[in-house]
Amino acid sequence: MSLSCIIVEDEPLARNLLTDYVKKIPSLNLVAACSGPMEAMEILKSHSIDLMFLDIQMPELTGIGLLKALPNKPMVIFTTAYSEYALQGYELDVVDYLLKPITFERFLRAVNKVQVRTSAKPGPSGIAPTDEFIFVKDGTKLVKIMLNDILYIEGLKDYVTIFTKTQKIVSLQRLKTMEEQLPESLFVRVHNSYIVSLRAITSVHKNEVEIGTAFLPVGETFKKSFKEAIERRQVE
Repeated sequence: MSLSCIIVEDEPLARNLLTDYVKKIPSLNLVAACSGPMEAMEILKSHSIDLMFLDIQMPELTGIGLLKALPNKPMVIFTTAYSEYALQGYELDVVDYLLKPITFERFLRAVNKVQVRTSAKPGPSGIAPTDEFIFVKDGTKLVKIMLNDILYIEGLKDYVTIFTKTQKIVSLQRLKTMEEQLPESLFVRVHNSYIVSLRAITSVHKNEVEIGTAFLPVGETFKKSFKEAIERRQVE
C-alpha cells in the first residue's frame, strides 16, 4: 500500500533531510514539503493525505495548533527538537514522536509503525488483513517484508534475524524495537530472544512452540501473555 504524505517543517535543512528520508522508502509518496502550517492547510484541502510529518515549533502556528484545527486529520508523526510535547502528542493520538536530530533508522521505525497501524485496521471479517508489510534495514539496503511471510524473529544483542517462508534477514536493531513495530494481533513475544507469528505456529507444547521444523522455548516471564494471545485467536 502506497501512502501519500506531506512534510510540514519551517527549517530548510530539516525539511530537506526529511524529504530525502521519505524518498528512500518506496511505500511513501511525497505530495508536498511545506515550509509552514498555512501552506500545509491548502495542500490538505486539495489532496487526500494519509500521513503528515509535522514540526511543532513554527512561527505562524504550532504543529499542535494545526493538528487541532483540522477537521479530518491524517496520521501524524511529530518531528521536533522539544521533548516536553510528548504527552500532548500521545493525547492527540499521533503515531510517533521523533526528536531531532532524526536518524534514518529512527525515521524508518516510525514509518513502520504507520504501516502496522494501517494493517491493524479490521477488514470486513473483523480480522486484520495479511497483505501489509514493513521495511527493515539489511546492511545498506531496505528490505520489504510481508507480515504474513514472517515465521519468527530471533534477537541477539543489537541484531535480529527475521525468519520468513523463503529467507533469513539480519537487521541491526534490538528485538524490543522490532516488537514495537509489529501488530499484537499477529505477533507475540515468547522469550527474551524470540517473537513468533501466531499464524505460523504449528503446535504448542508445555514450554515451547513448534513453527515448521523449529522448536522455540517459551520463557517463564512470557507464558501468561502468550497464553492470552492464543486464547484471543481461539475466540476469533
